[in-house]
Amino acid sequence: MLERRLCSIRQDPARTPAAWLAADSRQLNGEGAGTGWLDPRRLGEVPALPEAAALPGERVTGVNIRHPRWERALEFVTPRPGPKRVHILAVGDVGGVLLTALKLKGGGIISAIGIYDLNEKAVARWVMEMGQIACSPIHYDDLPEVEAVSSENLFDCDVFIFAAAKAIPPVDSGVRDVRMAQLEANRPLAESFARQAREADFRGLFAVLSDPVDPLCQAVWRASNIGPDGELDHLGLLPEQVQGFGLGVMSARAAYFAKRAPRFASFFTEGRAFGPHGQGLVIANSIRHYDDALSRELTQLTLEANLRVRELGFKPYVAPAISSGALQLLLALEGEWHDSSVPLGGIWFGCRNRFTSYGLHLETLELPDALFARLQDTERALREIS
Repeated sequence: MLERRLCSIRQDPARTPAAWLAADSRQLNGEGAGTGWLDPRRLGEVPALPEAAALPGERVTGVNIRHPRWERALEFVTPRPGPKRVHILAVGDVGGVLLTALKLKGGGIISAIGIYDLNEKAVARWVMEMGQIACSPIHYDDLPEVEAVSSENLFDCDVFIFAAAKAIPPVDSGVRDVRMAQLEANRPLAESFARQAREADFRGLFAVLSDPVDPLCQAVWRASNIGPDGELDHLGLLPEQVQGFGLGVMSARAAYFAKRAPRFASFFTEGRAFGPHGQGLVIANSIRHYDDALSRELTQLTLEANLRVRELGFKPYVAPAISSGALQLLLALEGEWHDSSVPLGGIWFGCRNRFTSYGLHLETLELPDALFARLQDTERALREIS
């Protein structure tokens, strides 16, 4: 039986996860989560706690006992053996590619994929086509089955993926920040399914793939935690139950440009992507040998990669659906390091992280001052729109 060493703190439950793996004892000093958690040297003194003496040799789970469901948070991170059931809301452009990738790569990780869309013919088509994908007669059962699910059963799963979009600017619209243009249209839709998750007492992972990923995560969490009186009661989704999957493709796009320009080569071994899937993104060419000018250049190339596809007359949804959606989600389900947006001080912020039996584990690094300043700028910008 898994034994955890718990360290209790009291923090605003809107700004701190309910349970997390303390990668550094300074994440237990009572300061609310923020970008400082990514570089704990910036969190001040090591707290005078008995638990702190065990770090980093032992794993300590921080629990925010001001959260009314902190015990459920421990249940959420407790490993459940076997493949997971995944449900996808909407099988349009993004959802269809996501579904295909999960079908092909999800063997042994995903037991079945349920799909729901207002277009019943689209659902029937995808169920039929996915059912006709197999390796060979002796491997017919290696890939997860795909089946239709009803709106009433959307949350009878381990992972719910929100891939719906109410409005996407057309290719020739001239809109440069396409992701933020979708916020006002997609937020009410995301909030409605967040409330449905609350009603269903959903205990799995609520994964947001629709744009803009980061503010939609915050909207989902908040909507699920509004009680009948219109006030936050924190009886809905835990902060760590909500993750946004948009950063993976930004890291992949940075790698695409690094392959084509030797000056960016350090990105492959020392680089990182941080922040949102859009404006505010921070690409670091290297953590150990950070070059601010090179990093900003690579960031801009990465940010504008989707525009290059739109200039060809196509919507850039294939790489995001696979790199951000399918591949990062599969890593997350296996407890591996992945790039996604996680709760950080009341906003959702993209960084490398993983699920562990001891709680959500954020990668911690010694970040150069110039890089950390960029992360703080992004944090402030996200707070303004959340």
